[in-house]
Amino acid sequence: MVLAVAVGTAAPSPAYAFGIFGFKFFEDQADRDEDAVIVDPQPYVVTFTSSEGGAIEAALRNASALLADQGHPASGAAGLIAKARGDYRRLLAALYNEGHYGGAVSIRIGGVEAASIAPDVNLPDPVDVTISVTTGPLFRFANVSIANQAPATDDPDDQVDLPVLRGFGAGEIARSTVITRAEALALEAWRQQGYAKAEIAGRDVVADHATNTVDVLITVNPGRRAAFGPVTVAGTTNMNPDFVAQQTGLEVGQEYDPDDVARAQKRLDRLEVFRAARLQAADSIGSDGLLPYELLVEELPGRRFGAGATYSSIDGFGVEGYHLWRNLFGQAERLRLDARVASIAFPVDTAQFDYLIGGTFTKPGFYHPDVDLVATISAERTIYPTFTETSALARVGATWFFSDEITFEGGASFERARFDDDFGTRDFATAGLYAGVIYDGRNSTVDPTEGWFAAGNIEPFYDFVYGNAGGRITAEARTYFGFGENDPYVLAGRVKAGAVVGPSLDQTPPDKLFFAGGGGSVRGYGFKSIGVDDGSGVVTGGRYLLEASLEARAKVTEEIGVVGFIDGGYVAADHFPGIEDLRLGAGIGVRYYTGLGPIRLDVAVPLNKRAGDPDYAIYAGIGQSF
Repeated sequence: MVLAVAVGTAAPSPAYAFGIFGFKFFEDQADRDEDAVIVDPQPYVVTFTSSEGGAIEAALRNASALLADQGHPASGAAGLIAKARGDYRRLLAALYNEGHYGGAVSIRIGGVEAASIAPDVNLPDPVDVTISVTTGPLFRFANVSIANQAPATDDPDDQVDLPVLRGFGAGEIARSTVITRAEALALEAWRQQGYAKAEIAGRDVVADHATNTVDVLITVNPGRRAAFGPVTVAGTTNMNPDFVAQQTGLEVGQEYDPDDVARAQKRLDRLEVFRAARLQAADSIGSDGLLPYELLVEELPGRRFGAGATYSSIDGFGVEGYHLWRNLFGQAERLRLDARVASIAFPVDTAQFDYLIGGTFTKPGFYHPDVDLVATISAERTIYPTFTETSALARVGATWFFSDEITFEGGASFERARFDDDFGTRDFATAGLYAGVIYDGRNSTVDPTEGWFAAGNIEPFYDFVYGNAGGRITAEARTYFGFGENDPYVLAGRVKAGAVVGPSLDQTPPDKLFFAGGGGSVRGYGFKSIGVDDGSGVVTGGRYLLEASLEARAKVTEEIGVVGFIDGGYVAADHFPGIEDLRLGAGIGVRYYTGLGPIRLDVAVPLNKRAGDPDYAIYAGIGQSF
């Protein structure tokens, strides 16, 4: 079993509360005393009726603030009356959103219509509140049109769905949100073609109660075509404002495109130096056709550090820490130093400790706003189940954020390492290249419910000690399918494959070979414990790897979820794995959903346990397992 605790320190920031399994931590006194600030509490009990049930009644109930807040007293009679009067608007808006324009809403407080009650009235404690909604007939669109609609374009990046495809057509239910969506689509179509200041010039909505139909005329004023003007930066203290403006990637004279503005915002967020960064367009386009922008920023503190601790009944204690420097030279450069000591057991034996120390330097905006230069140097001594590694590594490369979904990386590395395993003690001096691509089309990185993820890497290398060349190739894919409203049920799958070409196993560095097992691999087995057994108990890494996982995730409540999973993995020596090499693990888990993502706790058992394998394994972390 492994338990982990992490703490960190940074610049002072507002306190937040969070809860785990019903217990609240770091809860502010102001949150606990929320009801105490109400000078004249007015409790009330709500009775709600609707002439139509189903989805419409659910929408009405969700719109009512009186219903949502009835567990908390209002701030006196005046506060209750104000909330009731606000509910008139909210409930009518909900009716319009469902296509009902002839409905009626009655809200009575103590038997009197809320709209006619004086704010200084004396009310019983508690007071009865009755909400009665008559939905009226369903209205449908009759004549709908958009004046000055944007022309069609052949550029796929500028194409926007026609409003008729989103329900804005004759015979469709006349939901108010469909009208606002049609307006948004009409504006977006012009803006995608360079008309930055397109606006709605008029909206005529006429409901005919005799025919239960709605006529809509939306008039668009596209304005003038625009190009990006200069970007001025305000709020910098240590950052170079010229670099910040350059990092947006918005060049003077470049045709306006809202997609470029969104991409500029993501580039700024990737710098990790701003607490806030907001691009704000000028009120109007200049006589030269340029639209200037102002970038308002607030910088984060220049340094941050943190520490953590782990405990395992098998591996003992571990401690780790990091120190991060932001914006070293005024252009968002980052330097992070990490250190870790693990496998601390009793009686203390320093020869069994794991050590790691390293640093990573990142230079954003290297050559291009979407390219980061990354250099890493590290040294470690780690005792794995099948080998012990003592090594020093240096790596330098670049990461290219090609698009929102696609990222490329590549570079060179050099490693000096000593390995102790069943082959004895061996030294390696390895130089190599690496290149990879990631496609991430998931709707979330910590709790995806739909989309695809794929990654591929190739690493050619040369060992100067044995004079051997080789290469390592890996590929992985994940997919997610959500079911039900808001995807409470998710089926997730993962598959990973790898191959190593080159010298014999005894002349290949073990960290280039494949092992399986652990929380990100085949659960139920020890980390990197699944390898190649030569039949005499000697276990080494293999040339070939194949892994797969299948998870069924279900939310029991908004905060609690359960998971069932099965993992499988192959590792083989000189041929692609066969069915006899398959190792299986299965288990169940729970999830506690927070604003940062789900907290994960899984219990797994090996299904075809062999000598040395554990009876079970427990895994914890933040985010889904994959």
